[in-house]
Amino acid sequence: MTAHAYEAPASSPAWFPRVKPFLAPVLITVILAIGEYEYRILESYWKTGAAILASIGLELFLARLLTGRWPHLASAYITGISVGILVRSTHLWPYILCSLLSICSKYVLRVKGRHLWNPSNLGISVLLFLVPEAVAPLSQQWDNKVWPVLIIFSLGSIILYTLGRLHITLTYAVAFAALSFARSQLTENLWITELALLSAPSYQLFMFFMITDPKTTTRTRTRQCLVAVLVAVVETLLRLGREIHAPYYALFIVAPVTNLAEIWWDGRCVGGPPTQQKNKESLDLQTP
Repeated sequence: MTAHAYEAPASSPAWFPRVKPFLAPVLITVILAIGEYEYRILESYWKTGAAILASIGLELFLARLLTGRWPHLASAYITGISVGILVRSTHLWPYILCSLLSICSKYVLRVKGRHLWNPSNLGISVLLFLVPEAVAPLSQQWDNKVWPVLIIFSLGSIILYTLGRLHITLTYAVAFAALSFARSQLTENLWITELALLSAPSYQLFMFFMITDPKTTTRTRTRQCLVAVLVAVVETLLRLGREIHAPYYALFIVAPVTNLAEIWWDGRCVGGPPTQQKNKESLDLQTP
């Protein structure tokens, strides 16, 4: 999950750039606090703490080593919390390893200055694929209480709207709802059961952080919406194939393909959108 520097609208108040880096960390902290208070979604405080410390420590080391500057730690904080919430294991090492893989991917897996994968999505997907006997994802659902979902969706929507990324989450949610109806027809499951997945804590991290990450999404609004639909389609195909890790694998497959396609296309088009962002003053604010 990273969410990176967003450009504030021209009409934004003068204080907005100062508070903007903290909006995504506030949202993910609210998700963690509500989930833990109501449902005990964390495997352990120690394991989550280890994931956060591993993310922050490696971020500080690599940024200083490779760029010569101290990084803003919002991205590493969000990565660590995402790992702490989404990973389930009786061991400590998967939490630390997942955080390290996620942060390393930001500095290693780049093409023309752009990330190809959302960091936490890559770390979690790799562990789920390579060591399924030691790692499982969070599968807990909210119960029938409405207030946790309303608080998180309301706060998340306000923050994403402020950051100019709400259209991605809404497009994905609409596509998921439409495709869940198709899945219910094919599998004979209740449509409401398929749709209810969107209210799970893991899906809220996925929708608000992973698929909206500015460093790993395409550049234009139209392309971002198309990619969100494509992620929902690939996820549906994986679910129909009984893949229980469908959302993580869907984004893992779609993100690098669409990013590489855009890099190639923009490289051919004179005057197209820039394929490389300046590293100076770039700010990572990561998504589950």
